[in-house]
Amino acid sequence: MRLRLLPATLLTLLFVSPALSSPQHPLTNSLSTTLVDALSNNPNYTSLLRLLQRARLIPTLNKLNGSTLFAPTNDAVQHYLRENVLWHDAFHDDHLVLNDNVQEQLRQQLFYHLLNYTVSKLPTNRSTQTHKTLHYPRAPPDPPSRDPPPSPPWLPIPGGTLGGESQRLRVSGNDVGVDAFGKGGVKIVDTSTAGNGVIYGISKVLEPPSDLGRIIKVVSQQSSMSFFHKVLTPTMTKLLNSTPALTLFLPVDAAWDALDPYERLYLESEYSTNDLNQILNLHAVVEEGVRYSDTFGKATNLTTLDGSKLEIKVSPTNITISGANLVEPDILASNGVLHLVDSLLVPPGTLQLTPEKYLLALNCTIFVSLLHSVGLDTLINNTDAKYTILAPSDDVMSLYGDKELPEKGSEELKKLLRYHFLPGNWTLEKLADGMLLETALEEDGLAGRKQVLSVGVSPDVKKLAEKSIRFAGAKTIGNPIKVNNTLLYFISRPIVPPIDPLQTALPFLDLSAFLAAIFSTSQAEILRKAPHTSLFIPHNSAFKRLGLLVSAHLLSTSAKQDLENVLLHHALNTIEYAQSLRNGSQRTFSTLEGSDVRFDRLNNGSLYVSPSGGWTGMQSELFIKDLLTNTGVVHELSDILIPRSVNLTIGKLVKAAQGSTMASIAVKAGFEWMLNGTAPPEGFPWADEALPGVGWTLLCPTDNAFKDVNLTQLYADPDALRAIVAQHLIPARPLEDESLIYDADALYNNQPLPLDDSPTYNTLLSSKSAYGDLVFRWRDDPESKGYIVGIKGARGTDGSADWARVLSWGRSTTAGGGGVIQIDRLLQPYYPPWWISYGAPAAVGIGGCTLICLFFYGVRLVWQRDTAEATYEPIGGFGRDDES
Repeated sequence: MRLRLLPATLLTLLFVSPALSSPQHPLTNSLSTTLVDALSNNPNYTSLLRLLQRARLIPTLNKLNGSTLFAPTNDAVQHYLRENVLWHDAFHDDHLVLNDNVQEQLRQQLFYHLLNYTVSKLPTNRSTQTHKTLHYPRAPPDPPSRDPPPSPPWLPIPGGTLGGESQRLRVSGNDVGVDAFGKGGVKIVDTSTAGNGVIYGISKVLEPPSDLGRIIKVVSQQSSMSFFHKVLTPTMTKLLNSTPALTLFLPVDAAWDALDPYERLYLESEYSTNDLNQILNLHAVVEEGVRYSDTFGKATNLTTLDGSKLEIKVSPTNITISGANLVEPDILASNGVLHLVDSLLVPPGTLQLTPEKYLLALNCTIFVSLLHSVGLDTLINNTDAKYTILAPSDDVMSLYGDKELPEKGSEELKKLLRYHFLPGNWTLEKLADGMLLETALEEDGLAGRKQVLSVGVSPDVKKLAEKSIRFAGAKTIGNPIKVNNTLLYFISRPIVPPIDPLQTALPFLDLSAFLAAIFSTSQAEILRKAPHTSLFIPHNSAFKRLGLLVSAHLLSTSAKQDLENVLLHHALNTIEYAQSLRNGSQRTFSTLEGSDVRFDRLNNGSLYVSPSGGWTGMQSELFIKDLLTNTGVVHELSDILIPRSVNLTIGKLVKAAQGSTMASIAVKAGFEWMLNGTAPPEGFPWADEALPGVGWTLLCPTDNAFKDVNLTQLYADPDALRAIVAQHLIPARPLEDESLIYDADALYNNQPLPLDDSPTYNTLLSSKSAYGDLVFRWRDDPESKGYIVGIKGARGTDGSADWARVLSWGRSTTAGGGGVIQIDRLLQPYYPPWWISYGAPAAVGIGGCTLICLFFYGVRLVWQRDTAEATYEPIGGFGRDDES
């Protein structure tokens, strides 16, 4: 045998080492009856003998003098073989092909059944005896090695994971392997003696204690130990399993109940690793030897892995560890010992309650996970900073798929999450409807300023005494929770930060016309990205209120520059929220177009905006909306603002009125100055009519109105051309009452001339023709409802050339005002026929002559009557004529 080949000195050193102190005895060469003989003589141990042979421990048992073997019976071994693969394989290895290092686990487990001294008498009063076995637990090599152990494997080698001590085994009455209170264990069913010891037959195979991690799992099956196992992390398990000579004081479940309920929920989450590691270190002690309870003195101080001190006090009736009672001592493990205590050994203030712990405890784990993914966990772990946190719960977040939220770890997600943090503590008492609160989100488009969100406060419909709070439209759920310097609100949905102003306004259909105009120009990107701006967007009706010809001009392809200037005139260079607009003292603001707009605040709270250009009286009512964007804010207007950089001439409006033929006639007639908005040249026949401050309104027939006109003949007649233009050209003096009138309906000032109440206007032809004036009427006929215009006094024809329907109009911004009125027919200058021109005077003359003649004829008749009726004869008779 290999045993005989070992030097006697090695055997002596192994079995008389300090670790095997009295009452253990060294091996001897006695030839008396050995434990092996006793086992062989008892047919109940044949299975055990077979395993001892496989583990090559027969020589060891033969050489022991004064030992104790707890021998599993055949039934115990056979039952264990069905549960343990290694024992099963070793038992059935008839060819002894298993190497010694493969048998190490079997050998060590058999050593756990063996004491190097004789226990001749077992306790009978249920007291507990603790004995040291020949099992020295060791951590397996990592990584596993194929090399044989450095010493004979069948010899118990002192050392290992218990600080050089062998594993302990407790006996109480007829039970072995019991706990500190004598409970549990396996039954002793038989006793026999040998020359070198005693054998106690046992009903089950003894399992050596495993590492602390597995021990805790077993202990956790008790209801009083479930919580620690529930929060056990892989990192903690690794520490428990790999740390040698570890003494652990583990609090029972009742001890954990002393924590705040939310903190308990936090410790159960995946984010409590650091705190759990700290808690474990506060309860763990590592010294040269394992600190079993019998090593505690009356006053012992132990240093934990965290560096704190544990003060142990021993009295005849109790043991306390830093004030906690020792509930159950000495739960054995392969790398230490476990003591159960009834309180947490955590110094006050060690576990700080952070907002993160509350969020996790209150089912906001997805929100916290997203914060961690973008490195914003400091916002929920900093207990010094004051924040109001708007947190959606997991139930809310689960409604949003991965595609509805920015990608984890992305910058977009980081911005979204920052928008849920408000500096300061905004309690319910501080919140008011319409407030804008600053968030932790810094926007590049705000020039470094913090983004804001809106607050809505309204009475709760179900609970009239309470307020219903909304942040950026998201309703709050439940009451806020105060956590140190942090206030938590739970909201009904995630809050998305404001987007660019054009996308912000896109869902509002009443703003679509202005947005379409923006997207049709090169200024869309400027208005989308210009930082620190306020965008005023007119309603769709504003284009009609502007005048159809002005709108048509601005939206035409030839007027891109004018349209772009108009659009930029609606964007302020500053961010003006509702508060500053209503209560601020500033009246003028610069725009991206370069000129200013003016604000007028009325006593009734209305706000009106006037542009830098346009016509006299142009203004728009401001509807404050506070539509937040990533560059500022959007408000709404009733009307479009025209800057002074946009010069709406009659020529531009004529083009918009589809009046190129009329424009050509005006140019050929010498009225080009009128189209350009300038004064007439010297020597022009009507130069005296162009008085200072006087504008011009041109009635512009559409090109279709000239389809029956011989333009060649017309162009060859300069006088006819001038007469046609003069017939359509009305001097337009500014209205005296056209100062700023604050009226929500601005249609009153988009007409070049007032058209209501059947007005009559002189034209440029009126000074040279009695039929130069024009009259406007309103007709309510279903087929021709609208304004019509006609030549005053024209008659005697079918009227087709004397009147026209008004189709649309547009106002000029040139000096003096005026504009263009689009009509559907050409108004030919009226020249009445000769019977109309001369018939009346002739009739009057003839009638007068006739009346005169009749008058004198009547006088003669009267005279004749008077002479014929004489009643006397003159004395002397009649005259000579009578005589003759």
